[in-house]
Amino acid sequence: MSVVLDSPVELRNSGVDDVATAIRAVYKQVLGNPHVMESERLTEAESQLANGDITIREFVRAVAKSSFYQSRYFESCAPYRFVELNFKHLLGRSPEDQAELSEHIQTTVNSGYDAEIDSYIDSDEYISNFGENIVPYYRGAQTQVGQKNVTYNRTLSVYQGYAGVDSAFTGARLVGDLASNLPTDADTPSTGGRIAGYADATDKTFKIVATGFKFDSPRRISSNEYIVPGDRMSPQIQRIHRAGGRIVSITEVD
Repeated sequence: MSVVLDSPVELRNSGVDDVATAIRAVYKQVLGNPHVMESERLTEAESQLANGDITIREFVRAVAKSSFYQSRYFESCAPYRFVELNFKHLLGRSPEDQAELSEHIQTTVNSGYDAEIDSYIDSDEYISNFGENIVPYYRGAQTQVGQKNVTYNRTLSVYQGYAGVDSAFTGARLVGDLASNLPTDADTPSTGGRIAGYADATDKTFKIVATGFKFDSPRRISSNEYIVPGDRMSPQIQRIHRAGGRIVSITEVD
């Protein structure tokens, strides 16, 4: 599979055609190249962008926090895949190492979905590369001065190709290489799954320990344990947060 990269799209004026082009580019990049039905479009945010009330950066934020994105990449994927795709969609590259991946897993677990999305869009890296009006694009799939070669290789591993749809794959591609600090081959996968022969986190089982649940007495605080498969971790984390719980630990069971 060849790598085809679009030229960066920048919204320079509020002309109808320019705005429409920018909106299409944001949907394609941030939503992972899906088919977006009319009923799924963010019409209010689109109108705000066309009127100059918000910038491309804020439109990207709205799309990344939409129910469309959340249902496909948070609720349907393991946390590893969710974070992997957040890097791809919002910063245009893969995670560099395990520390970076773990940092964003912890943000998701401890601070919630919105905070995880904001951590990319409000970062110095986002602002210095895309500013307010450039649509994020795949920076990591092109060699750059100062960039580790492994980041280039890893971005190619999560790149689905020009016609690929990210929601077709729920398993993380890089978790094994990142956890073991292994090099990643510069290959683009033509089918689902990872390149390396590593048991994906989606196929594992985890124990989540959470506390802070309040019952009838305001002084009674309960701790609960949940045994969940990797591909159901994100919905369980979301339910814990909605119930007012705080996650204490996540450990692998098998």
